[in-house]
Amino acid sequence: MRVLVTGGAGFIGSHVVDALRARGDDPVVFDVRQDPAADVRDPVAVARALVGVDAVCHQAAMVGLGNGVADAAAYVSRNDLGTAVLVAAMAEAGVRRLVLAGSMVVYGEGRYECSAHGAMRPGPRGAGDLAAGRFEPLCPVCGRGLAPGLVGEDAPVDPRNVYATTKLAQEHLAAAWARCTGGSAVSLRYHNVYGPRMPRDTPYAGVASFFRSALARDESPRVFEDGGQLRDFVHVRDVAAANVVALEAACAPGTLTVYNTGSGEPHSVGDMARALAAAHGGPAPVVTGEFRLGDVRHIVADSSRLRTELGWLPETGFDAGMREFAAAGMRGD
Repeated sequence: MRVLVTGGAGFIGSHVVDALRARGDDPVVFDVRQDPAADVRDPVAVARALVGVDAVCHQAAMVGLGNGVADAAAYVSRNDLGTAVLVAAMAEAGVRRLVLAGSMVVYGEGRYECSAHGAMRPGPRGAGDLAAGRFEPLCPVCGRGLAPGLVGEDAPVDPRNVYATTKLAQEHLAAAWARCTGGSAVSLRYHNVYGPRMPRDTPYAGVASFFRSALARDESPRVFEDGGQLRDFVHVRDVAAANVVALEAACAPGTLTVYNTGSGEPHSVGDMARALAAAHGGPAPVVTGEFRLGDVRHIVADSSRLRTELGWLPETGFDAGMREFAAAGMRGD
């Protein structure tokens, strides 16, 4: 299979390329890092890249929480305009299979249970509560504490920042393309991906990158809030493997199918910082109490649908993955 991988020279995309090659496929890298003309927003460049292609893995995106709404136009341009140009070119070229790099950020807060009122979706946390160290969301009915649980693909979406909004819009564009063309689209909603080749210490890098970059400078990782935020840290090679199986998925024509893509094992941000620091040989993390508006408290995937329907299983556990990441090289972008 000849597969166009947008963002194929990036963190996740480069691992997707490796996984495709290992399987005997023919990946075509389309990435501005390798060729400034390979901009997914350029219809001519995209049309040229699609010649002879059987499927597309769309990894190219501007990622991270960003800077409020100051960079909203950049996010919309790179993520949504880029996706619109891509699916329009795919429709014209007759390419009918798409795997999209989705994101768990479309859910907003994760799933919670109140002992008295059942399932709850708390609203955004206020700056006053965060500044006072009240990090846990409370039941909006009775004010009691909530127990976090796993989020399934059928949970309501609630994007709470510009990046999250653009990731949801990408899914809508992919769904519209599928309906119009009879194509099959899969969105893999990645959770917190980490591993070798992660970009170092940029404003748009994930928390694992910031911690690893600090350790490389012999500095303590700075853990926001109290470190108790639960996340699902999934290794990049497992994410790449999910892309490969998604390309072969027997999805119904004219549809978008969504799969959570996570390890299924919740770990706190503090746990991750401590494991990474221990594997690196220190220094130990520092819990700062700082916060960012727009961050959610707990978000952990239920990835059982991906396991059941496509037979995907993550192979790299948390401890082994952190030991590898502590010694792995990082990218400069």
